[in-house]
Amino acid sequence: MNITGNTVFIPGATSGIGLALALALRERGNTVIVGGRRTELLDQIAAEHPGVETVRIDTADAGSIADAAKDVLARFPELNVLITMAGVMRVEDWRRPETFLESAETTVTTNLLGPIRLIAAFVEHLRTRPDATIMTVSSGLAFAPLKVTPSYNATKAAIHMLSESVRLQLAGTSVKVTELEPPSVQTDLLPGQADNDHAMPLADYVAEVMSIIEARPDAPEIQVERVKFLRYAEARGDYDQVVATLNATDPHGN
Repeated sequence: MNITGNTVFIPGATSGIGLALALALRERGNTVIVGGRRTELLDQIAAEHPGVETVRIDTADAGSIADAAKDVLARFPELNVLITMAGVMRVEDWRRPETFLESAETTVTTNLLGPIRLIAAFVEHLRTRPDATIMTVSSGLAFAPLKVTPSYNATKAAIHMLSESVRLQLAGTSVKVTELEPPSVQTDLLPGQADNDHAMPLADYVAEVMSIIEARPDAPEIQVERVKFLRYAEARGDYDQVVATLNATDPHGN
């Protein structure tokens, strides 16, 4: 995607990477629409960041996605970028079904069904735009597992392959598919993550992402240097060592 001149919808962007990316894109001259479940957070964002638009959406609810899509397209017919940011990450113990089954179902609904439903809601419109982008959001954990978050790892691996597949199907159209692959970043995705010294500072992460988009607007995968340790472990031949390091260094990430 181009670094400026877009109309961008980012569901799941009321905090963390999503909000920081939304603000960075707004600063670069894009029209940005932030989506989220909590109206009080949306109102706060609109008040604190004039010019950032908001839409209520629950990406775990198919009806909410359909309603939000109608609202967004009615208000912003120039929309040409969809960033499927919403996601949840939960610690699970798969030795005890009563502790993981509900969590796993919620994670799959939010992290995998949510992006699928979002793409379904917007792809026909995006194909009418002369230059459009679907940006999916996977994770370094799509490529090397953190043992305490099995469902999260699995859904992000699925998002990676979904991105690869949809990119092939949309080849030759005006719609590009770009996959954002964050490493562990200092956000509230997990309790304590925002203060995790092993995680990448949020501002540093978003700044590097923006520099990659600017330098390589057609990049199929947006990889900051820090995520390459995980992303290319198998290709380098040190997968077992990377998995051991990942799970020994910190219980919440890199």
